[in-house]
Amino acid sequence: MVELLLLRHGIAEERCPERADGERALTALGRSRTRAVAERLVLLGLGCDQLVTSPLVRARQTAEIAIAAGLLAQGSPSLSLVADAALAPGGDPLPLVAEFQRVASAHSRLQRLALVGHEPDLGALAARLIGAPEGAVVLKKAGIALLLLGSGQGQLKLLMAPRQLLGTQ
Repeated sequence: MVELLLLRHGIAEERCPERADGERALTALGRSRTRAVAERLVLLGLGCDQLVTSPLVRARQTAEIAIAAGLLAQGSPSLSLVADAALAPGGDPLPLVAEFQRVASAHSRLQRLALVGHEPDLGALAARLIGAPEGAVVLKKAGIALLLLGSGQGQLKLLMAPRQLLGTQ
């Protein structure tokens, strides 16, 4: 069995016609909250063996912050940032999950995959994996979901907004 950690990007700049959506960066609050969430995940022992991110700027920045906070476990196969278009809005990340499961079954030390992306895609992926209706799982900005994946239907172990993770109001 493997675990899947879904991390939605942090708070980003507002949409505007002068800038492409993919170029929107994290705000100062987005960076600080994302850093605090990543640090808390590490303290909770939720380090990951592999981290894959959406190629959009706000998701890449979130992933970079997570890596800097130590979210990639020591001895993980790759300490570099991997971006995949399957995590861009409207993409299908299910093949990434299936490939990690396949590789993990051959390498017992691989246990947890982290995906950094966007809503509603991450929530839809989680719902699909646990057999819930679409829209049943929603991740807040810098929020997380942790799923346990086996050969059958997955199990939702944790769904938290940043405020819950950090104990703030």
